Amino acid sequence: MTCLRRWEAVAVWEGVHAMAAEGAGDDRHDGGVHLTERELEVLRLILEGRPSKEAAKILCCSKRTVDFHLARVYEKLEVSNRVQAMRRVADMGLISLASEQLGKG
Repeated sequence: MTCLRRWEAVAVWEGVHAMAAEGAGDDRHDGGVHLTERELEVLRLILEGRPSKEAAKILCCSKRTVDFHLARVYEKLEVSNRVQAMRRVADMGLISLASEQLGKG
């Protein structure tokens, strides 16, 4: 897998902006949860089923950095794992759990 620059990888996370309500500033927010663009990028890749190591390659950062962002997402969503995160963002209406939406990228 090729390491993509942030601005080149738009196709990888084109659905990221749909995951959050339109808001002011750099943070996206919905349902009282404020996620940064990078947190949304990481979350989108994780919800596509990609492991942290693969997400790190796509985002041109370390696995530790991806895990850091993921930990912040979990904290903000008040969850402790990927499955709970998926359920929480679906409950918030930030993503659809329709089978055609999952695993596409």
